[in-house]
Amino acid sequence: MNVQERVIRAIARACRLDPERVHPEATFEELGVDSLMGLEIVFELEEEFKVSIPENVAVGMRSVRDVVERLQAIFGQMEGLGYSTEPSS
Repeated sequence: MNVQERVIRAIARACRLDPERVHPEATFEELGVDSLMGLEIVFELEEEFKVSIPENVAVGMRSVRDVVERLQAIFGQMEGLGYSTEPSS
């Protein structure tokens, strides 16, 4: 499963939506995400990817695409330090 698929699943869980309703171009506004749901999304993402998402990064995430791009940037930094970003099943 790639990063985008995992992000969609995590967002769907946090918002209690069918993952089929969460498409890559969806904004949080379109998904009906309020500030509390936004926090739940961040918690789900941190759990799913075993990373800490800084507040200044989380605040700028306004769509599924934003989340994927920002997580990939975090992963790039982590891989540079020798960390694996693959899920530990």
